[in-house]
Amino acid sequence: MKPTLLILAAGMGSRYGGIKQLDQFGPNGETIIDYSLYDAIRAGFGKVVFIIREELRADFEEVFGPKLKGKIDYDYAIQGFQSYVPVELGEIERAKPWGTGHAMLCGWEQTQTPFAIINADDFYGLEAFQLVADFLNTSADDSEHTLIAYQVKKTLSENGTVSRGVCEVNYEGYLDVVTERTKIFPQEGKIYFEESGELTELGPETPVSMNFWGFKPSVFPITQTLFSDYARNNYNAPKAEFYIPVVATHLIKSGLGKLKVIPNASEWFGVTYPEDKPTVQAALKKLHEDGKYPSQLW
Repeated sequence: MKPTLLILAAGMGSRYGGIKQLDQFGPNGETIIDYSLYDAIRAGFGKVVFIIREELRADFEEVFGPKLKGKIDYDYAIQGFQSYVPVELGEIERAKPWGTGHAMLCGWEQTQTPFAIINADDFYGLEAFQLVADFLNTSADDSEHTLIAYQVKKTLSENGTVSRGVCEVNYEGYLDVVTERTKIFPQEGKIYFEESGELTELGPETPVSMNFWGFKPSVFPITQTLFSDYARNNYNAPKAEFYIPVVATHLIKSGLGKLKVIPNASEWFGVTYPEDKPTVQAALKKLHEDGKYPSQLW
């Protein structure tokens, strides 16, 4: 069974100021998602699931449906404010979606195979898709999952702070803990994260999660239990988010799973701020010029 690719595309784009999932960055008007789809097909994935808000479905179908038809199976999962929320909590008022861990849970019904999960607005490179596909195709342990790691120095923005999952890896190459740092930035040749008004330095080669994970389906019921507890504790916090690293940390600490950290040499780039767009456009243009992608993807 070929692995499935889940694409996290329900975000609001608050810092970007628009729906960056569908914005055009490539030389022929390609979205960043187009490159992930193209690389996933080349790496042997068998299905794509777009995790979106209901109001985006028609746009996604119009943009990606004609490109994917006949090339790979695809489906949609809706990340709603009430999705998987315990019924006794009633109607939940939210300012934004519940976060990446909740989004992954929302793709459960559409996912029957081992799967990778990525951000819609990040460019990961072909090598990353090949690495995760190889892992998902060969790992026979249902409790063994993976994380494709990048060096923090290759994931920064010149236009503001970024959020990254900072990883600690043991001597066997498995993840010990991943901690979400929401304000990482370069300053005077060094890299820091800020928390509670204090600055902590990060080494430039510190492995970080760019939300490129590989999971076995066994993760879904575990995630559901965790999210139910989280929702009960945060139902009155409209901006609280349930992250995938919370799930990963629980797997490790509970002994229910382990995550192989796979280093990745690919260049990563993504879009957080409007000012990031020209940099991404230039990088994609160069990839086409260098022959990494054909003149027309589709």
